[in-house]
Amino acid sequence: MPKRSEHVYSNIKHKKGNYVMFRNTKTQKIFKGITTDMMKKFFFLIRTYFDLFVDFIFSLYWEKKRQPIPDLEEKHGILSKSATELASKIRNKELKSEELVQACIERIKIVNPILNAVTDERFEDALVEAREVDRQIAAGEVDFEKKPFLGVPFTAKESHAVEGLLHTLGISARAQMRATEDAECVRLLRASGAIALAVTNVPEINKWQETRNMVFGQTVNPYHTGRTVGGSSGGEAALAAALASPISLCSDIGGSTRMPAFYCGLFGLNPTAGYTSLKGSALRSGKDATMASIGFISTHCCDLGPLTRTVLSDTAADLQLDREVDIKNIKFFYTERARDVRVSPVSRELRKAMNKVIRQLTEDTSPEKAPKAYYHSGFDHMYALWRYGMTKEAESFPRLLTNNQGQANGLLELVKKLIGFSAYTLAAILKLLDEQVLPPVDSGWAEKITKDLRDDLIRVLGEEGVLLFPSAPAAAPYHYALYLRPFNFSYWGLFNALKFPAAQVPLGLNKEGLPLGLQVVAAPGQEALCLAVARHLEDRFGGYVPPCKLPQ
Repeated sequence: MPKRSEHVYSNIKHKKGNYVMFRNTKTQKIFKGITTDMMKKFFFLIRTYFDLFVDFIFSLYWEKKRQPIPDLEEKHGILSKSATELASKIRNKELKSEELVQACIERIKIVNPILNAVTDERFEDALVEAREVDRQIAAGEVDFEKKPFLGVPFTAKESHAVEGLLHTLGISARAQMRATEDAECVRLLRASGAIALAVTNVPEINKWQETRNMVFGQTVNPYHTGRTVGGSSGGEAALAAALASPISLCSDIGGSTRMPAFYCGLFGLNPTAGYTSLKGSALRSGKDATMASIGFISTHCCDLGPLTRTVLSDTAADLQLDREVDIKNIKFFYTERARDVRVSPVSRELRKAMNKVIRQLTEDTSPEKAPKAYYHSGFDHMYALWRYGMTKEAESFPRLLTNNQGQANGLLELVKKLIGFSAYTLAAILKLLDEQVLPPVDSGWAEKITKDLRDDLIRVLGEEGVLLFPSAPAAAPYHYALYLRPFNFSYWGLFNALKFPAAQVPLGLNKEGLPLGLQVVAAPGQEALCLAVARHLEDRFGGYVPPCKLPQ
C-alpha cells in the first residue's frame, strides 16, 4: 500500500499534468487564432491589390464612355424640392399638380435617353389625374389628412405591379406582360394621393447588384455613366438622383433599396421586415413570411418617414415613425469593416468617411455617449447568413425565370450562354448555379450564428442605440466589375437576414465625383432612431449632392 506522501505526490503530478495539458491547449488555440488572423490580413491585402487592378483594367474602357447628365433647367427647378414640400405647395395652392407632373415628364424625357431607366410610362393618364386633383383642390373637395401626397407624381420599380403598365420583372418570358391590378404598395401610395407616372428597370427577378436584363438592357449611374447604378431598384435611383422623380417606390431583400441609394448619393430606408405587404411585388402573394420590405429612396431625408408610413397601412403605429428623438440621447456604435473573406476589403476613402462621422458625433454628444467600436464574429459570415436566409423565402428563382412555366437549369443555361443562346444574363445564371450546384449552408450553424448575432445586437442597441456600418467596400464599381466581386452586397444583405431596419445616408462625393455614405442600423421597430441620425448627418455633411448643376 503506497504511503500518504506518495499518494499526494501522485495527485499533484496528475493535476500538474492536467494543467500542462490545459496550458498547451490554450496556447495552441491562441497560436491558431493569431495565425488565422495573420492569414486573413494577408489575404485581404492581396484582395485589395486585386481590386485595384480590376478597377484599372475596367477603367480603360468605361472612362471613355462617361457622359454628363444635363443640368436642371430653371423651369424644372421645383424638382429639387422634397416630396413633402411639393405636397405642401400643392395643398396650399402655391403649385398645381399638373405643372409638377409636366415638369417630371419633361425631365424624364431629357435624362432617360442617357440613363435608360424607364421601361413604361403613363404620362397622358397622369396629366389627366393631375388636372382632376387641381380641380378638387380648387373646389375644396379634398381631405388632406387622408391624402398627404396628393398630386405628387411617383415612379416604381417595374417588379411592383402598376395596373396597365409592363410588369416583366426583367425576364424575356414576360416581355409583353402587363399588370392587371396594382401591387398593394402601389395601391396604398395612390391612396395617399400620389400619381403613378412610370415604372423603371430592374435586374432579372430583382436578383443582382446591377440593373441589367435581356429585355431592356442596362441602366447607368447619373454620376458616372460607366459605373453601376446598383440593383435591384437601380432605375428608381437613377431617376431620383437625376431629379426626375419626386417619389421613388422600391423594395429590399438584399440591399435593393439601400444599394442603389448608396451608389447614387441618396437617402434610403429599409424598414423592419414584416410591416409592409409584398403582395403584387415580384409576383408575391403577400401571405408568406419574408425578409424583404417595401422602401423608398429620396434626395431628402425628411421624405422617408412620411412615405414609409403610407405603405405601412394599419401597422404604422407599431414602428413609431413619428417618435421624437434627441440625438444626444442616442448611443452610437460602429463597425469599420467586416472580415468576411468572400467580400472585398472596405476602401480607405469609405473608412475615412466613417471616421469623419465618428469624430463629428463625438463632438455632438456627451463623452459617455461617444461612439464605441462593436464587432461580432457573425460579421465574418455575412454572405452565408444572407444566403441561408434566402432558403426560407417562398419564391423560387429557377421557376420565376421561366414565368412559372418550368424550371431554369443553371448548368444548361451556362452552356447556352457560352454559345449565345441563353435568354438570361450571366448574373441570373450565376444565381442559378449558386442555388443548384454549390453546397447549401449548414442550417444548424446558420441558425445559431444568426440568432447569436441578432440577440447580441438587440441587447447592445436596445431602444436608444444605433450601429454605424459600412454600406459597401467601395463607391459605385464599373459596369460588369461586380462579376469579380459577387458577394460585395453582403454589407446590406446581412441586415435583411437579421430583419433589422437600416437607413442609407449619403456623405458627399469622392475625388472622382462618386457618392460616399454609410448605413445607420437599429434594433427591430426602431426606425425613428435611424431617421434621426440620418437627418443629423444630413445637417452636418450636406446630404445629397446632385450629379448636375441646379438653377441659381
